[in-house]
Amino acid sequence: MVGMGRQLAESLPVAQRLYARAADVLGYDLAELCFDGPENKLDSTVISQPALYVTSLAALESLRASNPDIVEKCGAAAGLSLGEYTALAFADVFDFETGLRLVQKRGQAMQDAADAAPSGMMSVLGLTPEKIETLCDEARLEGETLQIANLLCPGNIAVSGSNHSCERLVELAQDAGAMRVVPLAVAGAFHTQLMEPAVDQLAVALANADMSPPRVPVVSNVDAQAHDDPEQIRQLLLQQIVSPVRWEDSIRRLLADHFSRFYEVGPGRVLRGLMRRIERKTASCESVME
Repeated sequence: MVGMGRQLAESLPVAQRLYARAADVLGYDLAELCFDGPENKLDSTVISQPALYVTSLAALESLRASNPDIVEKCGAAAGLSLGEYTALAFADVFDFETGLRLVQKRGQAMQDAADAAPSGMMSVLGLTPEKIETLCDEARLEGETLQIANLLCPGNIAVSGSNHSCERLVELAQDAGAMRVVPLAVAGAFHTQLMEPAVDQLAVALANADMSPPRVPVVSNVDAQAHDDPEQIRQLLLQQIVSPVRWEDSIRRLLADHFSRFYEVGPGRVLRGLMRRIERKTASCESVME
């Protein structure tokens, strides 16, 4: 969204410095795109992924400035899709610049894969994962891809796939009683096998990236578990591109480990909304950016 991070950069010198460091790495003025757009350029996968990574870490610095104890005493982290890179940077698995280079490569690789195969994503509301799996099997045309991409929270599941199969799923899901089927503004079928070409591109960048064991546990999107071995983390980041994001399971993993206070560090309040659907009685989630 145009304007993301502007207030942080104007009020917090350390956030402003993050955008300046990002410009050095990326070779263009990320702050200008985040603050002023144009929207169509900022929303492109190639730009939006670095923009979200840097803005989320700027939001983290805002939380650190206002509530340093919360950041210092944080016991674990997780991030949805691209957000996993922010979580890993927070956990000192890699430094800011290394993470940004990885995110830049990831965004370009995923855009290239999307350009090669017309595809999309949609959010299906009000059906169980089992029912959506069955509907995907019915809607999937021969030779095409259609599968669950994000298991976000009860009753909210994203599906990715080839455009024609996605169109068939809309009608089938509505007939099956879905509350809504909402197309998502993304470049292609993320977290499916259509992203396989992106794996090959990102694998080289990950192999050359310096990585350390996490300072705090970071729950993986792929298996909803925390991992200490940098080599295993590399492999999971590759698998993440073509595997469903198990966000609900990730949050339930943290809840099972007795975490009950969460902070959404990044633009918007999407994760806070998902938390309310997963567990509203015993857990709280506060958004750092509105």
